[in-house]
Amino acid sequence: MRGSWVLVCGPSGAGKDSVLAWAQQALRGHPRICFARRLVTRPLAPGSDHDPVDAPGMAALRRAGALAWSWQAHGYEYGVRSEYAQRVRAGQLVVVNGSREHARTVGRRPDLRCVLVTASPGVLRARLHARGREDLQAISQRVARNAELPAPCADCVIVNDDALEQAGAALRGYLLALTP
Repeated sequence: MRGSWVLVCGPSGAGKDSVLAWAQQALRGHPRICFARRLVTRPLAPGSDHDPVDAPGMAALRRAGALAWSWQAHGYEYGVRSEYAQRVRAGQLVVVNGSREHARTVGRRPDLRCVLVTASPGVLRARLHARGREDLQAISQRVARNAELPAPCADCVIVNDDALEQAGAALRGYLLALTP
């Protein structure tokens, strides 16, 4: 039995991390679904969903062949340990919190599904403002950039404009449909 990768991506403010966390909690204990923990060259912060590693450490992991996936986004390096590739080979569905650019560069593969979590421009703007990390000009630039970027070729699109439970349930349903 062969498993699959599911790369979940989306613009800042779409609520991708929240949707992933909701689905992960709902599927806790499922024998064939695994949510990969990423390595990121960014320090831990409250609510972080990654394991921190410095740039030399990430480079060493890459050289040693210890990463199944690696990419760069927003000035950071991201990686997924090769142990998750073993899980795919063993028949599991491995869910990866990824980036849209990485999804576009990976392209179509028989062992890969792509889920795009998105939201309307107004919702993106409101969520980015509520985060408080950027000023209004930076938020407007981010929303405009999102509109200009071509979307990756997604197998599933989840619009997260309403209650988190709706988007989380949509991701859960999609993942369950992939695991007979």
